[in-house]
Amino acid sequence: MGGLRNTVRQELVARQLEEQITARFPVGQRLRVLDVGPGQGTQALRLARAGHQVTGLESDPKMLQAARDALATEPAGIQDRVRLMEGDGRETGVHFLPGSFDVVLCHGVLMYVPDPDPMLAGLARVLAPGGLLSLVVRNADALAMRPGLSGDWATALAAFDSPAYTNRLGLPVRADRRDALSATLAGIGAPLHTWYGVRVFTDLAGNDPAPQSAEEREMLLAAEDRASRTDPYRAVAALLHLCGVRG
Repeated sequence: MGGLRNTVRQELVARQLEEQITARFPVGQRLRVLDVGPGQGTQALRLARAGHQVTGLESDPKMLQAARDALATEPAGIQDRVRLMEGDGRETGVHFLPGSFDVVLCHGVLMYVPDPDPMLAGLARVLAPGGLLSLVVRNADALAMRPGLSGDWATALAAFDSPAYTNRLGLPVRADRRDALSATLAGIGAPLHTWYGVRVFTDLAGNDPAPQSAEEREMLLAAEDRASRTDPYRAVAALLHLCGVRG
């Protein structure tokens, strides 16, 4: 699953997503899930292992191949529950009919989209009534935290005035503010139901490995999980996980 930062992100988001799915859908219901930008397929495979039918829509051929490679290591029954296809998340209307999915994931994608509103409207369109829209975005309200704690004062100061930044891959991207996304979700008929912070304490971990001790790992995740749902900690997390519900 990668280093500590990615481990914390994937584990927290998975727990939060499971919490929301359990609260919204009957136990045992096999859900139709769309994962826009599944990357290596971490969340898609978790959901398929839980019995859900998952479609992954990925625009990057290299990431699509990585997801296919990961899927190939799974048992046949799980492989049968996952469909991976190449496509742009901004064009879901080309690929899917309205109301086709019970859950739509869009994790770590909006940062690459200059204007996210049309894409979000398309995601809401393919959600069935009562469906769950799960977004993971870079937190613009805490954009100065990482460079500030690293002693990069010029970048920290710039972060107060602009949501644009350069990510760890060296790519120009953008962050989102919770209030603005909340307004957008309300406008597209999938108002914000709840939100979490992701990675409050471990955002500066870099490529450090996750703790080898199961006890230490669980304590770390417990602390991050507690912070992810507790004010004021969650407001300064590196990432935000927002969950909207289709009306």
